[in-house]
Amino acid sequence: MGRARRERELVLEHLAELRSLPLGGMPEPAFRERLRAELLSGALMDASQPDTPARRRPARRRPLLSQLATLGLAAAMMISSFATYQSVPGDSLYPLKRAAESTLVRLSTDDAERGERELDSAKTRAKEVATLLGSAEGGTLVGKTLKDMEESTRSGISRLERAEPRSPKIKTFARDQKKVVGPILTQLDDPQLAQAEGYLDYIEGLVAPD
Repeated sequence: MGRARRERELVLEHLAELRSLPLGGMPEPAFRERLRAELLSGALMDASQPDTPARRRPARRRPLLSQLATLGLAAAMMISSFATYQSVPGDSLYPLKRAAESTLVRLSTDDAERGERELDSAKTRAKEVATLLGSAEGGTLVGKTLKDMEESTRSGISRLERAEPRSPKIKTFARDQKKVVGPILTQLDDPQLAQAEGYLDYIEGLVAPD
């Protein structure tokens, strides 16, 4: 059980690292090397078990193959998770990305954690808008993503204010969002511009002096 628990913790750690990558980024070389070393060490550990009579039986070769297949599946899941977290609206993997975010919110232990995760989602939506504006396929997806960004922001702020009144995390979030949303205003059409300006007015109130 101890080893299984550690493997599960490693997977969760890697997924967290992948989620924190900027859109369009690639895993750092150190991350790729660590993942490769962990996968190889798992295979070598299985292969280096004591050579007992039970292990010498041909029938015992199948579990080792199964373990190697599991390691390969884990590597494939890591790659798939990376691709999912880098997806943007319109991509085939994007619904999985949103489902993963919703699951993280639901699994949060309290309002403070839920609020922070929803604000993380709002930050991701802002980056997605910037990415969509640089592509030919943006179109109506920009307006929907702006709407999702505002909904996540309002929900996250509401939860965080209930759990941690006057939390400095709120002002930090608002300042960070202004730096992302402000520069894209000149690229928006009129309806989108109205959405973005209304959003900026809302978060401007979050950084105003108490």
